Amino acid sequence: MLCMSLAFIFCSTPAISAEEKPVSETGPEVVILLHGMARTERSMRPLEAHLAENGFSVINTGYPSTEETVETIAEQHLAAMVEQCRKKNALKIHIVTHSLGGIVTRQYLQNHALPEGSRIVMISPPNKGSELADAFHKLFIYDWLNGPAGQVLGTGPESLPNTLKPVKGEIGVITGDASFNPLYSWLIPGPDDGKVSVESAKLHEMKDFLVVTSSHSFIMRNNKVLKQVVYFLRNGKFDHESESGRL
Repeated sequence: MLCMSLAFIFCSTPAISAEEKPVSETGPEVVILLHGMARTERSMRPLEAHLAENGFSVINTGYPSTEETVETIAEQHLAAMVEQCRKKNALKIHIVTHSLGGIVTRQYLQNHALPEGSRIVMISPPNKGSELADAFHKLFIYDWLNGPAGQVLGTGPESLPNTLKPVKGEIGVITGDASFNPLYSWLIPGPDDGKVSVESAKLHEMKDFLVVTSSHSFIMRNNKVLKQVVYFLRNGKFDHESESGRL
């Protein structure tokens, strides 16, 4: 989408960091963070710090979002993070995602299950596909920047997001409705965050849904979002009384 733009377009940061961070302290509840396409774990560090301040153990590890298929990312990288949690004897394994990370999590849950009581928060996920992928997927620069994962994120019935089966678990979805890119918003029907429409972020089996005034690129750093992630992990729902969430 023309640098984070062509990478859910993209690229203010390298695609992956070689640094793999261990669990920030052990505990009965561990949170796995999954960054979005063409980002690194650095984009999730404000969320990592906020979760740690609220007593959660955290795994925030980079993965090759633009180099491997969603299936490979799920079965190798996310599976390794979950196994790391299991080795720490975590009773609950929560997952908090941004953008592509939500699709990776849904792919993982096609063949695996998290411990009972685990919860998932997806931040701006293209759960019904991306109109930007529809518009740009044939462009060389889009393919070069986004790799194989970028080719399967369209809105058609055959796209990966739309062929994944419903998954079990308590899932909360947060998305934004503020865009700084008029071209992308013109391509996306309805309210959007500059990359994903509010409607596309929704998931049939989600337990709760929240819209905040934020753009796609920075929503995972939004102070309201940080608080709402913690609230959902603790309560299985968002705090609609303190924040203006809307369906």
